[in-house]
Amino acid sequence: MLSVLFAACKKNDTGPEGGSVRIESFTPAQGGGTTEMLINGENFSADASKIAVSINGRPLKIIAANDHQIMAIVPKRTGSGPVTVTVGGQTATSTDVFNYQYVHTVSTLAGDGTPGFANGNGTNAQFHFYDPVNNWYRASGIVVDQSLNVYVTDVGNNCIRKIDSAGNVSVFAGSPGNGGHADGKGTAARFNWPFSLGIDADDNVYCVDVLNWDIRKITPDGTATTIAWAKAEPWNIAVNKTTGDVYYSNIWAAQVYQLKKDQSFHDVIAGGFTWAAGLACDNNGNVYTVGMGNRAVWKIEANTWKTSIIAGSATGEEGYVNGVGAAARFANPWGLAADDAGNLYVAGNGTGDGGANADQSIRFIKAGTWDVSTFAGSGTPGFTNGVGGAATFSGPIGVAVDKNGAVYVLDKTNNAVRKIISE
Repeated sequence: MLSVLFAACKKNDTGPEGGSVRIESFTPAQGGGTTEMLINGENFSADASKIAVSINGRPLKIIAANDHQIMAIVPKRTGSGPVTVTVGGQTATSTDVFNYQYVHTVSTLAGDGTPGFANGNGTNAQFHFYDPVNNWYRASGIVVDQSLNVYVTDVGNNCIRKIDSAGNVSVFAGSPGNGGHADGKGTAARFNWPFSLGIDADDNVYCVDVLNWDIRKITPDGTATTIAWAKAEPWNIAVNKTTGDVYYSNIWAAQVYQLKKDQSFHDVIAGGFTWAAGLACDNNGNVYTVGMGNRAVWKIEANTWKTSIIAGSATGEEGYVNGVGAAARFANPWGLAADDAGNLYVAGNGTGDGGANADQSIRFIKAGTWDVSTFAGSGTPGFTNGVGGAATFSGPIGVAVDKNGAVYVLDKTNNAVRKIISE
């Protein structure tokens, strides 16, 4: 379609006429990777080698050009932003913004859907995230390091598992099936309900061990050390990667605690939530938590610890509605993660039975605007790989995001770890 339009609208192709380069319009206004974009303007060139087009600094491949038009292809993962054209040292930037539409593709990284214990590659591995007999949520901890290794709390097996970037699953720390409390390396360590994980800038993993009331630091070689005893039963944890400070929450007291890296402070910084669940930190030191009972996402401002609801109902109204800030609705949200841009990801299932919740998705909250949208999944439970809303989860309770923007989900009732690639 655009190729035909380009040929029909072609005027002269003699190159720049000595005036200023100017962008008048571009079409389409939105699209994903491989979208063909037609840019209209003045003083371009018929020599494509003299032209550079970019969005957010990412170059577009030019496939045709004349003095008044350029046709270019948008690369994957470009993001939204104005269009920039440079010809012969002159640069023009569009007033309008190209709205990039990501495609979120869900696959299974590891786990076969059956509760149990088995190391192996991909779906040959087994986890015990969920207990169908007692109908109880069994894990929410998931983090990813700089080498793209994923770590998950395998509560039913009382250990922490490691999944490398190729999908190979092994025991990182803890003795499968053997609960207790012991520091040590690898399987010499003992945990009793290791529920949530955090990770620092040096790839040390932090774990809250619910029934032991402790906070463990696990170095990249799998050595677990108790660094503090929690002041209340700890359920969720996050680490400020800039300062190394640790934050953990207690769902019953509805409070969030700070443990300074040097342990000069260890106390409550915020409260008043109903079931303070998932925790996340952004690069500015702000802390975020999910009030599962409030059905809202809260921001705890750095240093002042002032709290406010940034998404969801202030009155705890339940639902599955996208929208900006208070217009959004959640149904028992639990897991929370932040990416490098400060965007938040919410795992929508904090209930015991994965299929009973109205939200079986990962929601995306855009930084600053707090606009809530569905990232992948829907309100329907299942175990299907696919794109966006066509993919299904059953009890997504934990979420993490890596340095490249890939999202990982602890899919509780499916006893699997899922991966979402955005392009």
